[in-house]
Amino acid sequence: MQTDFLVIGSGIAGLTYALKVAQDCPDKTITILTKTQSDETNTKYAQGGIAGVMDADKDSFEKHIEDTLIAGDGLCNEHVVEIVVKEGVDRIKELIEWGAQFDKAPDGEFKLGKEGGHSEYRILHHKDFTGREMERALLEKIKTLPNIKLVSHCFVLDLITQHHLGYLVTKSTLDIECYGVYVLNLNTQKIEKILAKIILLASGGNGQVYRTTTNPAIATGDGVAMVYRAKGRIENMEFIQFHPTALYEPGVRGQSFLITEAVRGDGGILRNADGEAFMEKYDARKDLAPRDIVARAIDNEMKIGGTENVYLDCRHMPKEKFLEHFPTIYDKCLSIGIDVTKQMIPVAPAAHYSCGGIKTDEYARTSIKNLYAAGECASTGLHGANRLASNSLLEAMVFAHRAYLDAIERINGIKQIDENLIPGWNAEGTNKPKEKILITQSLKELKLLMSDYVGIVRNTERLHRANKRLDLLHEETEVLYEKTEVSPQLCELRNMITVAYLIVKSAEFRHESRGLHYTTDYLSKSDKVQNIVL
Repeated sequence: MQTDFLVIGSGIAGLTYALKVAQDCPDKTITILTKTQSDETNTKYAQGGIAGVMDADKDSFEKHIEDTLIAGDGLCNEHVVEIVVKEGVDRIKELIEWGAQFDKAPDGEFKLGKEGGHSEYRILHHKDFTGREMERALLEKIKTLPNIKLVSHCFVLDLITQHHLGYLVTKSTLDIECYGVYVLNLNTQKIEKILAKIILLASGGNGQVYRTTTNPAIATGDGVAMVYRAKGRIENMEFIQFHPTALYEPGVRGQSFLITEAVRGDGGILRNADGEAFMEKYDARKDLAPRDIVARAIDNEMKIGGTENVYLDCRHMPKEKFLEHFPTIYDKCLSIGIDVTKQMIPVAPAAHYSCGGIKTDEYARTSIKNLYAAGECASTGLHGANRLASNSLLEAMVFAHRAYLDAIERINGIKQIDENLIPGWNAEGTNKPKEKILITQSLKELKLLMSDYVGIVRNTERLHRANKRLDLLHEETEVLYEKTEVSPQLCELRNMITVAYLIVKSAEFRHESRGLHYTTDYLSKSDKVQNIVL
């Protein structure tokens, strides 16, 4: 297949970009690839909302910028923060024009929420499934554009660069170019090459490298791993945000149900096993402190009490208000026997968001020519060492827009490579797997070591142990990869091992505690603040 624009991922970043490109370039073809259904993305599971300065009388760009910089703990790119905050309002208005519906008060004004780290009420939301509503609106709009082709159940295996033409490509190569991708078509079980003039990676996060995460099963860091293999630049992978309040269900592993921070914004109170409201011991902002502080506080309370969870107390909140704002959470809790009006919700931190990723500039350009990245897979400079709540959807839309602006300026000057120059996928010497246990057991080991050694609190010895075990997993998996026919399970394992290595290696390089990277060996911050680029 050949296409003008190729988009990998169908979350808010990929859909926004594709929509804008298709409208502006009706004579060009846009192909969107997604490895499962088109709506199965991290965007879909975003509950809280999207931050934007919508009430200029009470809020300001300056306040939103300051809140973002404080949360980022000295590592934000201030220019990028200003871009996102100021341009974000226009992107939100566009989304509303495309049909997204945010909750409004009887007077027609938006109901604005407040979350941890925000100094004002500026979170737009659609009850407690904002991401799903935004994605719905975008997918409906996409259907009206005939030059967009959305292909589901296509697993992207690798980026095609000069490496596949027989050239030596290293980290020092200055002119690495991306020509397209190899994909495993899950409907035909055939490996195909898709060539494009411009490629956007919007492949989402990597929460699945941890035992417990709010991310869906697809969040395996594929984009980051592919760019790293292609010798592109990766940045700040040590900053993994753990959401403080995932629903704790004994024995449940994998994807945890998220209890949005907006519940605390509406008055929910965190309590330990003794019923004590403990956040005032850790931060003057109490339950609305930034996520890294709240997650560490909960982690500490669990260790002190020897428990696997703390509690979120919503019993004092009006039932009608809770049902109006958080119907999904109410129903989920009720389904496991918890009436939030009478019982506290058991919660524990879970891996939630990667603040680092593929290094990009202010127009979403990566270090590889013709390759852009947006959304959670990208490291734009907005989040720094810790993401401010509800800034992620905003960032995705702003950088999707900026990638679109740059791409349409360049598309006519790019000559598509002759497909005869690109070899087919080489599967010589591979056979069907004899035992899937070799994949599933390695995956269990990976999740366990990352959760135990590279979690909310770290130290040098734990990181060293994690590295040694990752080396063995990498070696075993590469041997398996060389002799086995590719499958999504094997490729995801391989990608997650790569992402885990990048997280550990970046953490080892950061000799300080900053934002989401908290190590007991370096409790103070370094005077020399830097980004860790691999």
